[in-house]
Amino acid sequence: MLIKLYSENPSPKHLKIITECLNDGGVVIYPTDTVYGFGCSVNKPKALERIAHIKGYKTKEHNFTLICDSMSQLSTYVKPIPNHLFRYINKALPGPYTFILEANNQVPKVLFRKKKFIGVRIPDNAITMAILNDLGTPLLSSSVLHDDEFLEYRTDPELIHQRYENLVDIVVDGGFGDITPSTIVDCSNEEIEIIREGKGPIDFF
Repeated sequence: MLIKLYSENPSPKHLKIITECLNDGGVVIYPTDTVYGFGCSVNKPKALERIAHIKGYKTKEHNFTLICDSMSQLSTYVKPIPNHLFRYINKALPGPYTFILEANNQVPKVLFRKKKFIGVRIPDNAITMAILNDLGTPLLSSSVLHDDEFLEYRTDPELIHQRYENLVDIVVDGGFGDITPSTIVDCSNEEIEIIREGKGPIDFF
């Protein structure tokens, strides 16, 4: 199913269809402030297996990202963040950054081998926020990125739908996406280390 949502006034009817799908354990593709992503409810870990399978990974071998609607929500899924890191993260988000932090027991154990670290994001995208606010819980997400494909398959929601319509439940059309992923900032050792330069400027740090 392809559902069109508009940033300025997302349809409550369409949002309900999307969030009911997620609450039922469905998998959706949705827009962010960077690239389109696969997403499922943090409370439906079985759906993670579907996403990992689509991308050709085992669940514990793939790096999923926790997508939150606020710092308050983010903080309930990670261990306490030191004050000096919290100030950086709070200033950078919402925005095109992923911060690697230590997860707590609210995050599904199926994601981890030994050490429990996860990437966390608050995208600066009205459609993402509308979905999260309606859902009431974070999404677990993985980007729709394949280096061996034409750029249109990463950015055009109609072409994304053509490719994945038999593998996911809903593709959310929020207009053309970006081709540049988020900047990844590793905070797992209580220090800041840029491990991927993406859309977010690294001179911010």
